[in-house]
Amino acid sequence: MTDNAQRHLCLVLPSTGEFDSRTYRIASTCLARGHQVTVLARWKEGLPDEELHPAGYRILRVRASAADGLPLKGTRAAAGRLLHPGRRPAAAPPSRPASAGAGTVAAPKVASGASPASFPRRVLASAVRRLAIPLTIRSHIRNARRLAPGADLYHGMAYMGIPVALALGRDHHARVVYDARDIYLEARNLAKSRGIVRWALARAERGWAHKSARVVTVNDAYADVMTQRFGTERPLVVMNCSARFDPPEPPERRFHETLGLPGDARVVLYHGGLFPERGIEQLMAAMGTIPDAVLVLMGYGVLEPELRAAAAEPERAGRLFVLPAVPPQDLHAWVAAADIAAMPIQASTLNHRLTTPNKLFEAMAAGVPVVASDLPGMATIVREVDFGRLCDPADAASIAGAIRSILDAPADEVTRLRANARRAARERYNWETQADALLAAYARATGSPW
Repeated sequence: MTDNAQRHLCLVLPSTGEFDSRTYRIASTCLARGHQVTVLARWKEGLPDEELHPAGYRILRVRASAADGLPLKGTRAAAGRLLHPGRRPAAAPPSRPASAGAGTVAAPKVASGASPASFPRRVLASAVRRLAIPLTIRSHIRNARRLAPGADLYHGMAYMGIPVALALGRDHHARVVYDARDIYLEARNLAKSRGIVRWALARAERGWAHKSARVVTVNDAYADVMTQRFGTERPLVVMNCSARFDPPEPPERRFHETLGLPGDARVVLYHGGLFPERGIEQLMAAMGTIPDAVLVLMGYGVLEPELRAAAAEPERAGRLFVLPAVPPQDLHAWVAAADIAAMPIQASTLNHRLTTPNKLFEAMAAGVPVVASDLPGMATIVREVDFGRLCDPADAASIAGAIRSILDAPADEVTRLRANARRAARERYNWETQADALLAAYARATGSPW
């Protein structure tokens, strides 16, 4: 293979791939260098099994579920009937999009006085729920093998993506990179695991890290933790920085035009996952004391129905809005139209305390001041760049005070914060710089330049 030969990268995701900014950046970078890229994502009802992303890479979606991961076909069919009575059987049961620790199957609700037939259903539901992660991975691997193309390198995203990537790498005699984007044993559902279950999950991840050609993560604090826990070479840090972006001047009025806001309304934006422990509830409480601004929640997740119901309450009319997530290629233009980007992530886990989320760098690239949690991960960068205010994320009054200090600041102070953000994004915190390190790691793993 010559130095300028086209190579094939396969990115393996445990999510649908619609809004994954990191995947979008990696795929777009490799496409721009003349390589072929396939994204192997997870199936969700309403999305096509295969599509061509506007950037030019192909997305294939794999069906995977805990019930489908059961070892025998008859067992899988019985599980489907017991867990979902009345549902038509499917060759490959659909599942919700997964993230680290996802793939669980909800236990059916059983009314008092339920028939004896409900007992095996409860037992099976409990068993499947406890084994949901390995069963979902098993299902994902089996179904991915039917769809996945041969590739020169497989890039496994997250705890639920890396075992699938490793299986495909073995099948096609290719190297595998593990993108450990979180400290998964300290994040979301996995953080709740205890005892032998936690031990088994940790042991599995450590094994996957050792089998990978390289472990990649998103910041130095995560890398320090993983070095100790995995017992491997220190992970390569590839930060979640955004591509360089030139925000329009003056800022566009996208939110005003879309939502019919008054011309003088100022917009506080939360964008990203609508999940518990992201500080959304605390942010809503804080905004209740700021009558001259509106809060826009833009994203997707399990809290979306609840948040839409809250936005429909009369007392929040015209003050709280919920918008759907936008594709990564459109996101910066939307963020740049806000006055403040708020991210009061809660200090509920080690993963959250050390996080440096996509939204921090997206706001920086868009030149928008931030209100962020005063936690070790984000606070270090906010202080260094000086482009926002820090708050106690558990205290609505602290969040409100941080927002108020920006809204009430003199125009030249806001201009300074915006300029600091744009300068840092242009000079240091940008994807173009981060991509060079990742491509070099690809080259070392495969023995060929990327």
